Amino acid sequence: MTNPLSVSRDTFNDVMVPNYAPSAVIPVKGEGSRVWDQQGKEYVDFAGGIAVNCLGHCHPALVTALTEQGQKLWHLSNVMTNEPALRLASKLVDATFADKVYFANSGAEANEAALKLARRHALEKHGEHKNQIIAFNQGFHGRTFFTVSVGGQAIYSDGFGPKPGAIDHINYNDIEAFKALISDNTCAVMMEPLQGEGGIIKAEPEFLRQVRALCDQHNALLIFDEVQTGMGRTGELYAYMGTDVVPDILTTAKALGGGFPIAAMLTTDEIAVSLKIGSHGSTYGGNPLACAIGEAVMDVVNQAPVLAGVKAKHELIKNGLNAINAKYKVFECVRGEGLLIGAVMNQDYQGKARDFMVAAVEQGLMCLIAGANVVRFTPSLVIPDEDIALGLERFEAAVAAVVNAS
Repeated sequence: MTNPLSVSRDTFNDVMVPNYAPSAVIPVKGEGSRVWDQQGKEYVDFAGGIAVNCLGHCHPALVTALTEQGQKLWHLSNVMTNEPALRLASKLVDATFADKVYFANSGAEANEAALKLARRHALEKHGEHKNQIIAFNQGFHGRTFFTVSVGGQAIYSDGFGPKPGAIDHINYNDIEAFKALISDNTCAVMMEPLQGEGGIIKAEPEFLRQVRALCDQHNALLIFDEVQTGMGRTGELYAYMGTDVVPDILTTAKALGGGFPIAAMLTTDEIAVSLKIGSHGSTYGGNPLACAIGEAVMDVVNQAPVLAGVKAKHELIKNGLNAINAKYKVFECVRGEGLLIGAVMNQDYQGKARDFMVAAVEQGLMCLIAGANVVRFTPSLVIPDEDIALGLERFEAAVAAVVNAS
């Protein structure tokens, strides 16, 4: 075996398309909620690969699933199905409102499938006039041209030419604007039950109830994008389970594979029938290797003690952040559900969320941002309490460094 090529952060600038600006840190090893870089420095991981590493790094159940399936069968075309895909789909159906599952590779692909299904279903059942999609400002649904156009952040969708039509945006939680916009021409409403990239903003219960009722009134499908909130992130297997609203279509990805690329779109028998043979597809969707790992994630996460632990750990982190804020007065509030938590900058620190994220890395903590004004925390769902304590200690040091430098 030849020696591996020596690479550094400078290599990124030499060989990678410049659409990312990654940290100078290059992690090389992870275990649980700890990560080590090329120089051997240790970090506590409060980022979780952007809510992906729901069981931390190299969880034994996932390593076992990967190893065992890797010695059996990696890939088949969709001319054939496979056992891991059928088992995972069965478990998703058993655990949710859904009757049918479509597998893809990423959240964007699952959302693309959901939007195409909604349009196809409306066309077949109601006619060409029923094509409007309603979505929400600051929403995020992926980076394909369709999903980025439905997402409510122009910074991501502008600059690529004409956008797909019949897509309208309103402010999240604004029920009066929603009432004024929805009509019998609306085929679907797409929303996150808790906006992630948009700033960790929860849908108000009454807003959700009225959206559901108006969708029913106008024969529009309600699509929940649970790419970030799904697989236990909020303390429920899916966030809709903590509300009294059930969507018609749900998308899930990120944590579904615990770090291995997989996504799924879930829906009912009545709606699923519109995706007829050949109307949509994915080369790798339903890949046996991905599905075997997804099944292992389901088996670990969908347990009452794990989900209850998410809610308990939420309180630990929230209380810790509030204690830090009592000293340094940098946050307006701490919000979110489960282990999707946002610390919102106050007036004195507007636009400086990234400063806190960068300072945290210097102190040995990995965290995220959700826009310019929110520091985001999405750690492993099973992060040990001692790692939470150490991570908060390091974050406090980062806050102190930013405050002292101001």
